Amino acid sequence: MADLRLLDNGLKQPVRPLPIIVQEPEPSEVDRDELFLVEDWRLAPDGTALLPGAAGGEIAAVFTVNGKIAPDFTLRANERLRLRMINGCQRAVIAVKFEGADVLVMALDGQPAEPFTARNGALVLAPGGRADVFLDGIAAPGSTAPILLHDGKEARPIARLLTSAEPPLRPSRLSSPAPLPSNGLSANLDLRGALRFDITLGLAEAGWARPSSFSASAAPAFRAKAGRTVVLALKNTAPIAAVFHLHGHHFRLLDRLDDGWKPYWLDTLAIEPGQTQRIAFATSTPGRWLIESVATDWAAPRLVRWYAVE
Repeated sequence: MADLRLLDNGLKQPVRPLPIIVQEPEPSEVDRDELFLVEDWRLAPDGTALLPGAAGGEIAAVFTVNGKIAPDFTLRANERLRLRMINGCQRAVIAVKFEGADVLVMALDGQPAEPFTARNGALVLAPGGRADVFLDGIAAPGSTAPILLHDGKEARPIARLLTSAEPPLRPSRLSSPAPLPSNGLSANLDLRGALRFDITLGLAEAGWARPSSFSASAAPAFRAKAGRTVVLALKNTAPIAAVFHLHGHHFRLLDRLDDGWKPYWLDTLAIEPGQTQRIAFATSTPGRWLIESVATDWAAPRLVRWYAVE
């Protein structure tokens, strides 16, 4: 996802994320490939879209998928569909639940994962989070099932999954797919020899700044030599959830006991109020990189800091 929302200061309309899909040299084991971009809008009485980071949070959100209200996605029985899911919402963490299909998660935030089945057909994405899922058509031909979105307040239908009345695409379902090809990220991280830093999210006194006032002359959040493992303890002291986004690298979400990690890579993470999450990554890409933080409230400002890999 190309996200230009750091540059939205002074604009009259919200900036929309731009999907970027890079096709594999050898197509994956699917019949079709479609985008599933969720966005949220708050509209003034005259119908114009309000900018996030300001007033308007009390207005009910309007959710769209691929720029449409409640679109249909059609799937034949025994067909396999790849959905490129993007949470393009400004501040909202969302859960998307699919009825009438098995949902297999193949990649998160642009990096292949060890394939796993989404619990109850639902997937939770932080703002800016992405997921590639394979949907296998298991419903009866001619049936219709809702695709539900939950924004932490209520569940609502945002799209429909239609099973075509045509005969099944093939006599039986496809077998379980192989994992997607690796992008070359290290399978192992040296946690015992890692550099460790604490990052408190969203506090002005902790070094965060709005993009319009950001300056690289400010002290970095941390520095690390290339080739090291870095562990960040991300502390959310706010009364609402906060979202953390790391530029330049992908990270592993560590288990609570710091003795392992989840079997996928991320670059975006939502952290519950009062909680601390630990992440680890290998400093493979030298340079100066941004980190972002924003509370999950429509009026919350987007904040940035930077870190250095030397």
